Amino acid sequence: MKEKKELITRDWLAIDRTKMANERTFLAYLRTVIVILGSGIALLKVPALDDLRGFGFILIGFSPLLLVFGVSRFLYVRRHIHMYYKETRK
Repeated sequence: MKEKKELITRDWLAIDRTKMANERTFLAYLRTVIVILGSGIALLKVPALDDLRGFGFILIGFSPLLLVFGVSRFLYVRRHIHMYYKETRK
């Protein structure tokens, strides 16, 4: 039977770095969604880019899918980090 060790400061700092990396990754997804959505809207609004109108609709449709993926990935990783907390505190 494995004995649970108490975490030392280095371990807590590693967990904090992992949590911050997860948040940075989510913010990168959010930033990408905003850029893709803005590009899609620009393609629809600028009259000189009428040839790319279909691509604008594709970008606008793709941005919510990417947002859902980013949020689900953030929650998935956060849940695993919290599960690690619970395992180490016993």
